[in-house]
Amino acid sequence: LLPQPRERTLVLITGARQTGKTTSARRCYPALRYLNLDAIEYRLQLEQVSSFGWAAAVGPAVLDEVQKAPGVLDKLKFAFDGREIDFSVLLGSAQILLLRTVRETLAGRISVHELWPLMLSEREAGAAVPLAPPLFAHMFTKGGVRAACRKEPEVVLGDAAEGVQASEEYMMTWGGMPALLPLKDAARRAWLRNYELTYLERDLADLARLQDLAPFRRFQQLAAARSGQLLSYSELARDAGVSVETARRYLEYLRISYQAFLLQPYSRNLTSTLVKTPKLYWVDIGLLRQATGTHGLGAGAMFETYVVSEIVKYLRTVHAAATPYFYRTRSGMEVDMLLASAHGVVGLEIKASQHVALRDATRLAEVGAALGREWLGGIVVYRGARIYEVRKGIWAVPSWRLLTRPHGGRNTVRRRRER
Repeated sequence: LLPQPRERTLVLITGARQTGKTTSARRCYPALRYLNLDAIEYRLQLEQVSSFGWAAAVGPAVLDEVQKAPGVLDKLKFAFDGREIDFSVLLGSAQILLLRTVRETLAGRISVHELWPLMLSEREAGAAVPLAPPLFAHMFTKGGVRAACRKEPEVVLGDAAEGVQASEEYMMTWGGMPALLPLKDAARRAWLRNYELTYLERDLADLARLQDLAPFRRFQQLAAARSGQLLSYSELARDAGVSVETARRYLEYLRISYQAFLLQPYSRNLTSTLVKTPKLYWVDIGLLRQATGTHGLGAGAMFETYVVSEIVKYLRTVHAAATPYFYRTRSGMEVDMLLASAHGVVGLEIKASQHVALRDATRLAEVGAALGREWLGGIVVYRGARIYEVRKGIWAVPSWRLLTRPHGGRNTVRRRRER
């Protein structure tokens, strides 16, 4: 997905700390000079390089932690506009410092790529390039849910199933931070604790320069415990003992440092007066468990966070032409997720159970009826094994199958012929 040096462009790779930005850039661009601006010596040296001498002194390069030295962007712009260099890569973790400055300074010259914690589909793909689209990505296209599900076997057998299910259990326990993969469980717990401290001491220091981290840390824990819930700044502020304005600022810090994201409500009024408040989700399950101590968050909210974050990470990674929402009315009717594309809308209900009941499809059916010809079908995401039609146009799909590439043609039990 990343541009290559033969293209004339500048590239920004951003994301949370420790998601593999440096590793990915150095593997993708081994021929480029690598400069880590975390080192004050590099920052001081680059201050001495003039705009006229940038191409000769630095040339095409990978500039890591570029938010530490925003002054280099003007020099890079001068060299790029003068066609003295045609390609460079910028890396950094602090989204607000990077994106605001980059978009102001390098508008029209740079492509932005976000690197998230590993997705289940990436774990299963291994080193395969390009990444095969997961099953849900085939559902918000022209054929909709029915076309995608009918191509799938009802059940996947043997190692093909057990391997993916084991990977999902790992993701639900530890999340997708790449550094955790080779570690033992005790070392993983220690890594997550250290990550939390590093985030507070480094990324947050870059963003906010707070003198006292204790109020923010309490706010972070309270916000994590509300993953999958409607966002209420006033409740968060009250419980954290800060002002509403401070709560808004703290949540923005979490969002722009890739710890959390907001899912916006679907804006079209289909059935009754809509809720206009977004829902709050944590990006990574491992970091969520660390922030909450696994207390105060039910299994349903944890599973919903996992499924929603996997979908959002994929959509933003591949710049997919589909927008995620949730749907909720003031009367309490809610659908966990809607994926809107040019072809129509797919609805998802997320259930942390091994079985699906007919009533689990009721709200999807209501929204589908209201959308009419725009409706591409509904999915009840659950923790079982079978893909089958619950009621007309609404299918039960296991999460581990929804979030990985289609299984058609592998070790499977084919679907019974439909009458």
